[in-house]
Amino acid sequence: MRILIVGAGSTGGYFGARLAQAGRDVTFLVRPARAARLAAAGLQVVSPLGNFSIAPKLVTAAQLEDAFDVVLLTVKAFALDAALNDIAPAVGPGTMILPVLNGMKHVDAITTRFGASALLGGACKIAGTMDEDGRIVQLSPMHEIAYGEMDGRSSARIAEVDGLMQNAGFDARLSPNITLDMWEKWVLLASLGGINCLMRGSIGQVEAAGGADFARAFIDECAATSAAEGHPPSADFLTAIKAVLTAKGSPMTSSMYRDLVAGNAVEADQIIGDFFHRAQKHGLATPLLGAAWVNLSVYQNSRAA
Repeated sequence: MRILIVGAGSTGGYFGARLAQAGRDVTFLVRPARAARLAAAGLQVVSPLGNFSIAPKLVTAAQLEDAFDVVLLTVKAFALDAALNDIAPAVGPGTMILPVLNGMKHVDAITTRFGASALLGGACKIAGTMDEDGRIVQLSPMHEIAYGEMDGRSSARIAEVDGLMQNAGFDARLSPNITLDMWEKWVLLASLGGINCLMRGSIGQVEAAGGADFARAFIDECAATSAAEGHPPSADFLTAIKAVLTAKGSPMTSSMYRDLVAGNAVEADQIIGDFFHRAQKHGLATPLLGAAWVNLSVYQNSRAA
């Protein structure tokens, strides 16, 4: 199967490099400047599991001509519209689009553009960044992709994707309920991002300042919104993330917070704003989500100005 990885940043670069290292037929869709850098230096991964590099197969949007079997969509959510335009020549009648974006807004965007039959559900767990030399830096050993049909059914094509992902150097999981996985990941990311960005610190710093009750209340608002949308997180999931997001001494921060501190664009609308607006639609009282949305909107507006 031919795989197109859309983006060679901290997520796409990492999983794409692992797939290529495992012998899969991988091509990276990148911007011309990134293509030139990767062609010269290779795609380098710095990992607690061992550093490695590959000579990636590269293509730019202007060079795309043929359809791929799988398109792994790994861009930031605010770059989704441009990415969907770019991949259009690579999407044929049998192409499967596997997004691992944050939030859920991308589901409607992909379905509207390419039809529901093209979409697979996907969620990934990885902490990584790209350093000033363009290397992918994995910040912890965690590296998982989950995938499945959006309606939970078994299919020949999802079995093919599972075969592609297994034994490729990361944890791969075929999920019978990928839609709930995606919503639970959103609850986690919105909670983590909101806690970090509102309080301007890591989980451990917030806990040390007396913020554990605040963190648990933020999680409860996100969980209530997910439940109102028809996807209640499991009790075990909520117990686990409340423990993680109130852990003493934890250095954990979200990628959104790291982007904010660096002065970069943030996925505020997709991770926080969309959650807040869905809560409003259901008449839920979510003052912490609202505060986080206003906080990040001020940042975005100032950055745009």
